[in-house]
Parts: sequence; C-alpha cells; structure tokens
Amino acid sequence: CYIWLTAYLFLSPSLFSTVNLLDSKASQGELGWISSPSHGWEEISGVDEHYTPIRTFQVCNVMEYSQNNWLRTNWIPRNSAQKIYVELKFTLRDCNSIPMVLTCKETFNLHYLETDEDQGSKFREHQFSKIDTIAADESFTQMDLGDRILKLNTEVREVGPMTKTGFYLAFQDVGACVALVSVRVYFKKCPFTVRNLAMFPDTVPTDSQSLVEVRGSCVNNSREEDPPKMYCSTEGEWLVPIGKCLCNIGYEERGVACQACRPGFYKASSGNVKCSKCPPHSYTHQEGAVHCGCEKNYFRAEEDPVSMACSRPPSAPRNVISAINETSVILDWTWPADSGGRKDVTFNVVCKRCWPGPRQCEPCQGAVRFLPRATGLTNTTVTVVDLLAHTNYTFEIDAQNGVSSLAPTVRQYAAVTITTNQAAPSAVTVIKKDRTSRNSISLSWMEPERPNGIILDYEVKYYEKQEQETSYTILRSKGTNVTLNGLKPDTNYLLQIRARTAAGYGGSSRKFEFETSPDSFSISSENSQVVLIAVSSAVAIILLTVVLYIVISRFCRYSKSKHPDEKRLPFGNGHLRLPGIKTYVDPHTYEDPSQAVHEFAKELEASCIAIDKVVGAGEFGEVCSGRLKLPSKKEICVAIKTLKAGYTEKQRRDFLSEASIMGQFDHPNIIRLEGVVTRSKPVMIVTEYMENGSLDGFLRKHDAQFTVIQLVGMLRGIASGMKYLSDMGYVHRDLAARNILVNSNLVCKVSDFGLSRVLEDDPEAAYTTRGGKIPIRWTAPEAIAYRKFTSASDVWSYGIVLWEVMSYGERPYWEMSNQDVIKAVDEGYRLPPPMECPATLYQLMLDCWQKDRNNRPKFEQIVSILDKLIRNPSSLKITASTASRPVNLLLDRTSTDITSFHTMGDWLESARTLPCKDAFRGVSYSSCDTLAKTSAEICLTEIRPAATCPEWEPSMGITTL
Repeated sequence: CYIWLTAYLFLSPSLFSTVNLLDSKASQGELGWISSPSHGWEEISGVDEHYTPIRTFQVCNVMEYSQNNWLRTNWIPRNSAQKIYVELKFTLRDCNSIPMVLTCKETFNLHYLETDEDQGSKFREHQFSKIDTIAADESFTQMDLGDRILKLNTEVREVGPMTKTGFYLAFQDVGACVALVSVRVYFKKCPFTVRNLAMFPDTVPTDSQSLVEVRGSCVNNSREEDPPKMYCSTEGEWLVPIGKCLCNIGYEERGVACQACRPGFYKASSGNVKCSKCPPHSYTHQEGAVHCGCEKNYFRAEEDPVSMACSRPPSAPRNVISAINETSVILDWTWPADSGGRKDVTFNVVCKRCWPGPRQCEPCQGAVRFLPRATGLTNTTVTVVDLLAHTNYTFEIDAQNGVSSLAPTVRQYAAVTITTNQAAPSAVTVIKKDRTSRNSISLSWMEPERPNGIILDYEVKYYEKQEQETSYTILRSKGTNVTLNGLKPDTNYLLQIRARTAAGYGGSSRKFEFETSPDSFSISSENSQVVLIAVSSAVAIILLTVVLYIVISRFCRYSKSKHPDEKRLPFGNGHLRLPGIKTYVDPHTYEDPSQAVHEFAKELEASCIAIDKVVGAGEFGEVCSGRLKLPSKKEICVAIKTLKAGYTEKQRRDFLSEASIMGQFDHPNIIRLEGVVTRSKPVMIVTEYMENGSLDGFLRKHDAQFTVIQLVGMLRGIASGMKYLSDMGYVHRDLAARNILVNSNLVCKVSDFGLSRVLEDDPEAAYTTRGGKIPIRWTAPEAIAYRKFTSASDVWSYGIVLWEVMSYGERPYWEMSNQDVIKAVDEGYRLPPPMECPATLYQLMLDCWQKDRNNRPKFEQIVSILDKLIRNPSSLKITASTASRPVNLLLDRTSTDITSFHTMGDWLESARTLPCKDAFRGVSYSSCDTLAKTSAEICLTEIRPAATCPEWEPSMGITTL
C-alpha cells in the first residue's frame, strides 16, 4: 500500500510574500522527526515528478485496533512571526477499499507546542494543543493504486498568535492509511517595495486584528512632499500608499529611482516630471542641470522663467514717417525687422533741437510734450507738441526689450529730421481796463509775447461771473482794444482773450474779472419817464422782431420733415421734440453743420483734458484714454477721439457729425457724450470710458466664462438702447458686436454713430447710404438690395449681434465671401444655432431674420421677450441642439383664441386665414395626432391649446421652420 508514494509527489511553489520556517521537501537527508511508538509513522525516501529525492512520512496500521501514532517535528524557531501557517500535502486511502480491515479512520489530528528552547527528544503528548482534525477532500482506492492515479490533498491551518521563541508540530494518527507528502510551515510578510519614490522595508504583521503602519523613506535624490506611509495587512499585502516623494531639481523619475537629467536637458523645480529640453539658444553639457545657459550674444532677463528661450535686443525701428502740423509732429514707424525673439518690445523717442552745421544739436528744452509719452511706448506712433516754430528737430527712435540692458552693444536707432511750421501765438498776459460805465467796459491789452506771425484778430469771450460760463458772448477785434456794450449795471464779468494767426488760435489768457458801475440816477422827472417809455418801447419792438424771426426760421426749417404733422418744437439745450416725444434731428439738415455741433454738444476747454495713452486708431485719427476734470466736478476717465493733422474741412464736418448725433441721446445703454473741443487743436470728441472695450473682442477673450443669464442681460441692454434709438426715429445702420462697448459692470452700450445717413421723404423713415460700404454680414437683404435702412433692418442686425454674443464673438458666416453670404441669405439660408444656445434665443434670431421686414419683431417686443426670459430662467435650459423644434413662445403676435372652437375642423377653418393657410389646402385633419404627424411640413404661428386637445400642456405651441 506504499508503492504510490513514488508515483505522485508535489513541490509547492513559494510565495513572494511568505517566509518559510520549515519545508520538508527542501531537505535532502533524513528529517529526524520523532515517531511514537516507533512502529507507527515511518520516514521513507522518494522522488518527485522531477525525480528530485524527497523525504515523506506514512502510516497505515489499519489491521490493528486502538491506534495512537504520533509524529513530532524538530524545534522550529518562529523568528518575528506571531501568526504561523501550516500547509500539509497528503494522500489518504478510502477505508472501504481496504479488505479485512479491523479499524480505519479517514482523518488525522494536527497539534503544536510552544517552547522558548529546543527540548531535544523529550516528548509528552499531553503538552501539545490540538490545532485541528485534518480530513481528506479526496481519497484513493485500490483501483487508483493500480492505475497510479493518486489524489493529493492540500490543507492550510493558521496557528497563533505565538509568544515564545519556537514551537513543535505533531501529527496524531488514530487509525488511518495516510501519507504526508510535504509539510511547509511559513508566515506572511509585506515584502520590500518602492512606491511613489518611497522605500518600504519587509514588514511582518503584528497580529490578526490590526494593520501595521509603516513609514517609508525617500529614494536617493528625492525629498518628502507628504510623509510617505503604507499599511501592511495581516495577509502580507500592502494597502494603498499615502504621501509621496519628489525628485530633486536636476533629477527626474525613471522607474523607481530619481536619476540626473542628461546633458541638453534640465529640471528647475522639484516634482515627478520629466527633464525638459533646453529652450532655443541655450545649452547645458553636464548632468543634473537645473537651468540652461544662454549661447553667445543671447540673454535671459532676471524675471524670465528658465523655460523661456534666450533672446537678444531688437534691431532698430524702420521706415520712420513724420507728419508735421505747425508746431506739432506725428511720428510713425514700422516694427523692427528682428524683435530679438521677445514680445515685450517698447520704443523710446529722443528729441534734439538742431542748428546748421555738424553736431550742432542739443536735447529739447522747455515745454515739449510727447503724447502719450516719450519712453516705454508699446505702439509705433507718438505725437510731439509744443515745439518751437520754424525750428529744426531730430528725433531718434530706438527699440528696447527685456534683455537690452544686458547686451553690451552700441545703441541702434532710427532718426528723422523735421522743420516745424508757423505756430499759433502765445497767450495774452496783460489786459487793462480803460473806462467803465453802468452798461459798458472799455479794455485794451498787450500783444502776445510770441505772436509767431501776423495776428489777424483777437477773440474776446466774456460772461457774468455768477453764470459760470453756461452762457457767454464772443466778440472779435482787429486791434488790441474793445468796448463791451449792453452789460448789466453793478455786475461782475469774467473775460478771456486769445489771438489768431494763420496758424490758428493761440492759448486763452487767464480769466480777468471786471465790474460795471452801479445805476447812479433815478427816474423822477417827466422827461425821464418819456425816455424810459421810449427805451422800453424800443426794447419791446426788438424782442418781438427777434421772436418772430426765430418762429419763422424754425417753421421754415422743420416744415421739410418727412411727414406734414411732424412739427418739431424746441426744448432744452436746443434739442427738438415732437409733442410729447423726443425725436432725432439729422445734423446734415443744418446749413452750417458746426451749428449742430454747438447746439447738441458741450464745448470743453482743452486744459480740462489730460491724455494718458493711445488705445487705438479710428477713421479720422487716434483714439486715446484720459481724464476729464471740469470745475466743481470730480475727475472722470474718458475716451478721446482726435482729428488727425492735415484734415480737410469736409473731414472736420464728418468727424464732428458723430458728436452732433451722440449729443442728442441720453440713455444708460447709449454711449454718453461728455463734450467736444472745436476751438483749439487737436479737435476732439470726448465720451465716457468703457473699460472692457468692444463686445466682440471682450467675448472672445472670455470665451465660455459667462452664464446664459449674464449673456441675456447684456443682450437686453443692447435691445433697450436700440428701442430708445428707434423711438427717436434714428436708424443705426451699423449695429454689430464690434460697435457695442462694455464697461466694468458688464453694461453694454451702443456706439459708433459716425456713418453718414440721409433722411428720405418716405413714411417709413428709411435711410439711403451715400454710396458708402455696407457691412454685408450684418445687413438685412432689403438694405443690401435697395440701400433702404429702417428700424426693421436694425432688428435684422440685432439678430446677428444675438448670434455673435451666444457664440462668444465668432465671425458670422465664418469664411464665406460677401457674395456667397448675399446669395445664401436670399435663398433662405440662416445661421445655425451656436453651441449650447437656448432654443428660445435661437427662435428670436430666426424671428429677427424674417425675409419680410414687416414680420420682424419691434425692439419693444424684443425687450419684453428678454425680460420674460430673465424672470423665468428655466425657459433657457432647453438648447437648440437638443430641441427638435424650438417652440415659438417669444412674440406676442396676434393669434386666434381657439378655446372657442369645439372641433378640429372649426380650428382649421380659422387657421386657413393665417399666413400659412396654403399649407392646409387639400389636407384633412381628424385629430390632434394627425395634426402632430404633419406639423413638420407646415408653418404655424403660436397658438393656445384647443379644448379638443386636452393632452397639450397650457404652455405648448406649434412651430415649424
């Protein structure tokens, strides 16, 4: 019955997370275990499947009664283990397959004994504690022996916790036929490992109840970011690590170690990122570099990151152009051919006054001013003012960048030499009062210290002191004296004088104060009464004449309006008003356009305006930002449009016409005009300053950063401003996101009123362009085809602005040519909904893009629609991309109350009167289901649910495209 021992032996593989204390198959000689009694367990030799010799034990005394056979191992040190595992591999014979058996069991018992030292051959059964009874899952029979098919059983038992130095194992046979093929005693541990660049040593679990916290240590060339920890489980497994180590600067993570960066690479910060290749024009030849040095003649500024390419100073500016206007000059130049590889290029301008002869130049002295400044310019233009007349100047312009101060090179610059023209005269400084009466003052003055030419005349401006310049009078004198008549007795007057030459007006004098004499006589005699009556009558006649002249001239001017009953009446500050309605007055209807400017715009003193910097360029000149400080008012930030030098009179009129238009508007969503400067140079238009610039650029800069409600709020402001303009009878004609300005509070304001418009004598208040260019992508089809502009064409443009806002400044119709856009729109194409655009807003776009302008909503309706959407944000949650057909709940169009209809036939009979009635001809509808199935093929206006369709929700309507 023992022949099977050499037929099937199994060698158990060792596990990475276990440590063997005993492995019977690893011994090549006798194991020397103690058997009691000696004829019980028997040690025999055999070979495994690889024919490797092994030692096994077997017992099979089933032919005798009362068996109690013990087999004890040698003493086993437990090392640091507290919990021990015993793995037994054995075979056991089925008792039923043994003939003539007297006593037979199919189990055996496993025992252990803890001791602090080896007890040698001493063996006492009662000292052992039972671990478990071991039973076979499968047993073999006599047939298996003949076929050499033996069933090997494997059982593992856990022992512990152990506290003494070592222990014995014992196997008790009580009458079985069993063979121990192998005995392996081991304990589990968490093996050495490296996680997150931290090393964790071999760790033995302490007991079966808790985890062991193990602190890791960082590998070489790394440091702790968070203390690395892991927990060792009782099963010898590491749990998820906590914390980590980071490779030092100059080292990168490769595998489980931090290794130095290779030559040509660097790493400037600690962290588990790869080394970076040296940026352009830099290098490193050693390992572990933390930065790369710059090549010859290349530099890196102190504030530059090490990841930035090394750069060099820029070359000189090119193509300097000068535009001289009397004693000022505008310098313009081209960007350097080589910027040195940097974007922080600035320009410095050096002014030198020169005389004939070599090297006869010196730095400019006195009051020469640079606008916006002389150094640190980011734009390629500068204006130099207050130069001396008929003087030679040389201007040197150099370019600088962040490394210019590091380069030991000779200064490179571009130079231009100019000669100034005649300058305006300086200010009058001395004014003398010659004679004073109760109604007049006679004055004389000295010629300006620097007349700079022949003085043509003097302008005398005076007003009552208490009026604070709100109403003033201007006289002109050829000589250096003047008498002011028609003054009030005993009244203080303020007066300023300025001289004019061919170069224009000079600066105004300081304000001089004079007082008329008091009224020194009384009217007591009859003669005095007669004189008084005569004077009063004369004054009355003059006043009556003036009033009649004004009435007649006003009547003649405005009788040319577009409608006979539109008789405009004057109201504050020279504006005009229909009865109860403020209306727009076209400045081109004035015989003298400058009169319109002074009627609608406030004249500002140039001394109240400080220009800070140039922020852009317009059609007529530069656009600057600056500050406006009016007397008794707080200083405010303003935008300033300047008229470039060398302008024609027509350019001046066109430039100021925008101020004439803007000055008529007063609305929180229309750009506010602060005033104009027309009596000195440069001519300027001053408006409120909008910090965030144009709407299209602002949206592109902040792509997808606003909520839908915020965008709808911006759109509501634009619509409100356009409603105001429409109510005044004004057609904008160039409504686009680029012409909407945004302030720091995200308030949108309509701007750019500079395009010329001519009022036509037709009942629709249409405008015809004067052959100018039309913004095709924003313009309604009828305006493109017939050059007729109305508020309805502005509504079309508003729909495009709505699309621009919801697409965050995307270009309408993308890269399509203007001709393709005209053709596509005429054939019915409309822009698709922008990404994530609410269906209600896209439907509003489609309403604005109705081909028939009479079907487009009014701005008043658009404002109402947007107000409803703001009050009901849930209506904005359905996007046009997910809604198969946006429901047309936007326009308050005239609709039939279908609650009065009792059948579908009644409703359809009424529907046939709608604009889409042709779609119903020859079609029969018996139910709501039938109608729904064909709704994709017909066009319906918004309807309320019929009583015959109870399944429709009250808020539903039917809309098809």
